[in-house]
Amino acid sequence: MRLAHTMIRVKDLDATLAFYTGFLGLKEVRRSAIGQDATLVFLTDERGSYNIELTYNHGRSEYTLGDQFGHLAFLVDNLEPVVEQVEKNGWWYRRSRPEMKSKYIFVKDPNGYDIEILESRSRS
Repeated sequence: MRLAHTMIRVKDLDATLAFYTGFLGLKEVRRSAIGQDATLVFLTDERGSYNIELTYNHGRSEYTLGDQFGHLAFLVDNLEPVVEQVEKNGWWYRRSRPEMKSKYIFVKDPNGYDIEILESRSRS
């Protein structure tokens, strides 16, 4: 068994796609409409190793995030250029403490979801 995809509901499809494809570097692999009710957009990484399904319900721009959802996590080779890009865009973020072994930030996507970006430990 393997994970097929993770689905999140989005408030603004265009802003969300700009964040996930522009900033995170994912690519759109499939889009489908559910009648007039919703649009589903599937994104994947450069290897196609996972999918995130963005579900946009037409005519709905607000959701309650709830406390059951944690975050999505992405790996990068070097965290510093990512931090520079986040700061340049004026996005809220929280950084790991300097004394911690792991280097990471949490940034909010356009829907308020937490996105963790971790620096790969393979860096020397």
